[in-house]
Amino acid sequence: MTEPARCPWCGVDPLYIAYHDREWGLPVREGRALWEKLVLDGFQAGLAWITILRKREAFLRAFDGFDPEIVARYGPADRARLLADAAIVRSPAKIDAAIRGARRFLDLGPKPFAALCWSAVDGRPQQNAWSEVSRVPIQTPASADLSKALKARGFTFVGPVIVYAFMQATGLVNDHLSGCFRHAEVRAMAEAP
Repeated sequence: MTEPARCPWCGVDPLYIAYHDREWGLPVREGRALWEKLVLDGFQAGLAWITILRKREAFLRAFDGFDPEIVARYGPADRARLLADAAIVRSPAKIDAAIRGARRFLDLGPKPFAALCWSAVDGRPQQNAWSEVSRVPIQTPASADLSKALKARGFTFVGPVIVYAFMQATGLVNDHLSGCFRHAEVRAMAEAP
């Protein structure tokens, strides 16, 4: 059986391939799922995504399933617990950003948060057709605008590069390479009524 053509960034790691094939680039419309992905992308800053992917289950446990109602109430004891948890990325600034982000998310509400995210692409996934990884940008004017909008609402670890990675992962943009088997599938999902 021949393997389908994929974006080369996922390499041969089975976990990375599964993420590429089943999750990356699918349009996510639900606010809480978008917030969770934004938090994880914030933890990725300065690291490879595979590092976060390998720790995702530990993050889910450590952050109470990314329930924003619970995370928003975290206090000093929770922060200390997270800083001591070797199964996650133990960055004080990133942990604080996640807790603060839960509070900002609740201030907005799930639907307005989702609307804010999707406003970066006028509510419709942007369809790109890159033929080579070297052509894919690391940030765009849309990611810079969304970054500014999130920062204005008190979110941190949401620079334009992190936000563009978030936009790619949550299907705001389809950056599967044009030769990747997922490109057409993701495009079709975005065009479905």
